[in-house]
Amino acid sequence: MSLWRNRDFTALWGGQVVSNLGASISGTAMPLLVLTTTGSPADAGLVGAAGTLPYLVVNLPAGPLVDRWNRRRILLVSEVVAGLALLTVPLAMWSGVLTITQLAVVAFVQGVCFVFFGLTERAALPKIVPVALLPTAIAQNEARSRGAALAGPPLGGLLFGAGAALPFLVNAISYVAASAALLLIRGDLQNTTTAPAEPLWRATTTGLRWIWRHPLIRAAILLLAASNLIFQALVLVIVVLAQHQGATPATIGLMLGIYSGGGLAGALAASRLHRHVTPRAVIIGINWIWVALLPLLALTTHPMQIAAIGAACAFIGPLWNVVITTYASVLVPNELLGRVTSAAMTLSWGVMPLASLAAGFLLTTLGPTPSVYALSTAMLAVAVVSSLSPAVRRAPALT
Repeated sequence: MSLWRNRDFTALWGGQVVSNLGASISGTAMPLLVLTTTGSPADAGLVGAAGTLPYLVVNLPAGPLVDRWNRRRILLVSEVVAGLALLTVPLAMWSGVLTITQLAVVAFVQGVCFVFFGLTERAALPKIVPVALLPTAIAQNEARSRGAALAGPPLGGLLFGAGAALPFLVNAISYVAASAALLLIRGDLQNTTTAPAEPLWRATTTGLRWIWRHPLIRAAILLLAASNLIFQALVLVIVVLAQHQGATPATIGLMLGIYSGGGLAGALAASRLHRHVTPRAVIIGINWIWVALLPLLALTTHPMQIAAIGAACAFIGPLWNVVITTYASVLVPNELLGRVTSAAMTLSWGVMPLASLAAGFLLTTLGPTPSVYALSTAMLAVAVVSSLSPAVRRAPALT
């Protein structure tokens, strides 16, 4: 069977290529806009925290709603609302009324839409892709995101240099194109369960209870949360570090693009490598590789050196995502998939607002180079915990 002969998958995947690219463009431009407007890393951290706050406060209630509501409608509404929110940024800039508060609100709305879309896409994917092709589809989605992260930052830096409003206008247009692609999906995206719905207050904890009963998934998600905290903080740290090394917005965009290029290469490799490695080797090995790489960032003298080290870090991340996501997609009943995924995202991504605030605090109080050492120390602690975890050490193969 060929994944690319699946019309529904190609429509969804293709639309999200455009949407992810637009989001990567504006995501690169957002901290540059804040730093240009106020010169404050703390403000950049605040806006970054607003954009990731929905991962903490929206994921749990969104999960049961994704399992109950019309999934096709959720996908479409999420794209349209995110596009309208982004459009207000260039309009406010042209009117001379842009504020940090507005940027924080726009980032928060984008985050809410991202949560709903991501949960819905993950829950719908097993309905449009055969089980035999599911790991390949997940790997292709990972490659899609990583590819957008490769091309988006250089484009975001270039567009921001040409006109600060352009990256946000381009992203708004990308949401329109992605919405049109969603209209081409014809398959049934709903689960077929006929069981009565749980009360919403109880449904929000169903995913958490399922994760708690599966030690490997529980350990992997908590370790992933710790590494997400570190790498979310690292993004702002390396942007400020590059600025201290004299980098222009275009250079920073290129640096972040090379960083993400490692992730794209890793995603393409993960589609094959996941068959040959155990979850134990992935979880323990990746953390120790990051321990070796992160301190090297403090020794750099040029943004391209930062880019090369970041690319090496990003290369190995997709393998983790493919292995763990495949575990969840196979083990979790589809009628629970939205709730379990939302619980997992709450635990693993809910730390990101704290990470953005922590990055702003570290940069303000310590500066970029000591901040790298602080994050490297945290990474060492994560690697030690992963090596000592009984659930990880006894993890079965994905067969």
